[in-house]
Amino acid sequence: MTDVRRADERYPGGDRSAGIESRHAFSFGPHYDPDNLRFGALIACNEERLAPGAGFDEHPHSHTEIVTWVVEGELTHRDTTGHETVVRAGDVQRLSAAAGVRHVERNDGTTPLTFVQMWLAPLSPGGDPSYEIVRGIADSTPYAVPEAGAMLHVRRLAAGERTAVPDAAHVYVHVVRGTVRLAGEELGAGDAARLTDAAGVDAVAVTRAEMLVWEMP
Repeated sequence: MTDVRRADERYPGGDRSAGIESRHAFSFGPHYDPDNLRFGALIACNEERLAPGAGFDEHPHSHTEIVTWVVEGELTHRDTTGHETVVRAGDVQRLSAAAGVRHVERNDGTTPLTFVQMWLAPLSPGGDPSYEIVRGIADSTPYAVPEAGAMLHVRRLAAGERTAVPDAAHVYVHVVRGTVRLAGEELGAGDAARLTDAAGVDAVAVTRAEMLVWEMP
């Protein structure tokens, strides 16, 4: 089964007066929807846009695997485990909140910042927080999040190029840029598809495109 969710169906959030614009794919904050709490291990897929100088002040997380993908600009990350990094387009950042961690996310640059942040529920709660960043991940290198039993695949496609979607109980496809055709539907930037019991599914780039694909049990 394929469930397509369009970019303009996302729940709006953030604070435009503070330079923060958010779009949430799942039930979030005041936009509570009991029918849209999670898909597989995924409990959030947030598109965030920060103006230069804007950001999220120190705030807590717990029992969440937080994976971040920068679309454009640079994201400054600081957390209470002592990590301070700048995340750029093509990098995968993961913060395992475990029993509890606090972090800051800011656009300290001079150009707008856009990033996609995805939260996954861990298989087991608790533990110690951890942090990892992979610089310039390649398309052929899946990124495993074993704490959530999930795998992230990055796909950058030329127009007309085809790629297989993983066979899995739950597959979440988020189009970062461009247009792709998947299961008879055209998906543009910000659109997503939730596939249940995916098998033998391909995605074809209508234009040059970039996708984030989660493979989950």
